[in-house]
Amino acid sequence: MAMDSDALLTFVTIHQAGGFSSAAERLGRSQPAISRRIALLEDQLGVPVFERAAGGVVLSQAGRALLPHAERVLAALRDAESAIAALRDRPAGRVALVAVGTLAGTNLTAVLRRFAADHPGVELVVGTANSAEVSDMIRRGEAMVGLRYLADLSPDLVCERIGAETMAVACAADHPRAGRRQATLAALAGERWFAFRNAYEQRETFADNIFAQFQARGIGAIGWTPVDSLNAMKRMVEAGFGIALLPQSAIAEERRLGSLAVIPVADLKAANPVHTVVRRDGYLSPATRDLLCRLAETPDLAGERAPVRRGRRR
Repeated sequence: MAMDSDALLTFVTIHQAGGFSSAAERLGRSQPAISRRIALLEDQLGVPVFERAAGGVVLSQAGRALLPHAERVLAALRDAESAIAALRDRPAGRVALVAVGTLAGTNLTAVLRRFAADHPGVELVVGTANSAEVSDMIRRGEAMVGLRYLADLSPDLVCERIGAETMAVACAADHPRAGRRQATLAALAGERWFAFRNAYEQRETFADNIFAQFQARGIGAIGWTPVDSLNAMKRMVEAGFGIALLPQSAIAEERRLGSLAVIPVADLKAANPVHTVVRRDGYLSPATRDLLCRLAETPDLAGERAPVRRGRRR
């Protein structure tokens, strides 16, 4: 039984788009054509790959089994296209990077600007996602290089630590504790804190560090307000509505301008490990490998530099 790549692309796109009509729009085809393609695939497999559900379609048991294999096949095809393109008249080709949004700051953009200047023939594509989505996009071949928090130990990925993003307690410039060293974080338990909405559910970004830090000190709950974006969080802190645990690199400009300050805490040593992610045995063009080296060799990308390990890139 041989499944063609068009059938697998149609199947994966329907899953990602959440329905046949949305997938048809993405692929530039009619919905009847999409439906016929899936019907042929299901006839070939002898089982349905989708089931009707409220608001759209979901994967059947067979569809869930097929999905990771289909994604790997499509990623391998993209690798083949990139490898052939590198041998033709487009020596640089396309380089796609996806990074956690809070890492996409001025330090990263400076690296990308230099990279683009040194590789004028490269089509550089940059996107943002959360850490779990970064890994998924690398796995599907939608991006060649990922930047995420914490290590992903999945066997189909190669995840290497390149640094650590140092955190600090940020407050308004006129906060009573601004610049005043606290002996322990417990002294700030009565403050109103800001954190990302998914802080409890997704242990993948600095959003949950403040809760973990208090829990380690025997404090099970603090008063906090969920905020959906880093910029919104900084503006709320600037206005004096609360404090937050934020990357030092993310508040450097506000500290320089005097709109934000930090509260030094003696027993708080918080830093998020930052990792590059690539697909194991995936094709990496010379330009992609150069970008990986630049990311690993940029001390200020995530604050604290990690030792660079060479010779392991594929």
